[in-house]
Amino acid sequence: MKLSCCDHGFPLLEHETVCDLIRLLGFEAVNIALWSGSSHVRPEDVRGDIRGWAERIGERTRSRGLTIADLFLVPDLDYAVMAVNNPSADERARGRAVFEEMLEFARLLGVEGMTLIPGLEFEGEPHDRSLERAADELAMRVAAGAEAGVRVSVEPHIGSVIASPEDTVRLLEMVPELGVTLDYSHFVMQGHEPAALDPVLGRVRHFHARAAREGRLQVGMRDNEIDFGRAITALREAGYDGVLATEYLWMPQLRCDECDVVSETVQMRDLLAERISH
Repeated sequence: MKLSCCDHGFPLLEHETVCDLIRLLGFEAVNIALWSGSSHVRPEDVRGDIRGWAERIGERTRSRGLTIADLFLVPDLDYAVMAVNNPSADERARGRAVFEEMLEFARLLGVEGMTLIPGLEFEGEPHDRSLERAADELAMRVAAGAEAGVRVSVEPHIGSVIASPEDTVRLLEMVPELGVTLDYSHFVMQGHEPAALDPVLGRVRHFHARAAREGRLQVGMRDNEIDFGRAITALREAGYDGVLATEYLWMPQLRCDECDVVSETVQMRDLLAERISH
């Protein structure tokens, strides 16, 4: 396993400086967020010049000795807009167009994987129908990714159509080639035990790591309730040999601006490095 650091944890810095910082912190890989209206590299900008942006980001990372571990696509600040399971066929088509363009961006960069968000619950829509619609759309995106040489996964998150371990398992059963980007914090916050995710470990394509506890999506390491030692052992036993990415955020939502992102990232880096060395 190797370590990476997510670039969207440092929103107050210029992206070039973020890449410098990530390399100075000892990471050899970076996760790049394509988060509309939020991240340093935004899909609405990349769409206007995909090849030019690929050359720019490729040079920016290579010149610092960084490889790109993953692209994380969020097509709109409002997660319902262009959601993979939006009841509107037009909205799904708009989202598919953005995905296809970012897939080309990934191909040009030589990135092996892309993380998507899995869709939401929609008012008046039965849960099972929302889940089925997400599966149908994601199956098409997985197939397109395979053709481009890019593995596609979804990150289960609070408020999503797969916010529970049970629904995460169901979606993966419905889309056999879909991977999962696993972040225990979204489940631990809700009171789920990490062991409840053991059935999906064989489908993990990517892994996000940050401290969390029940009721809090992100906390300092001293308040952490996730056993990352157990997590790494379980991942290894399931055959995972991919990237572990630190993902501390600095944003006002869910009190995620109460952590010192740099210090917590260093502590998580050291914890993960120690665990994977054994």
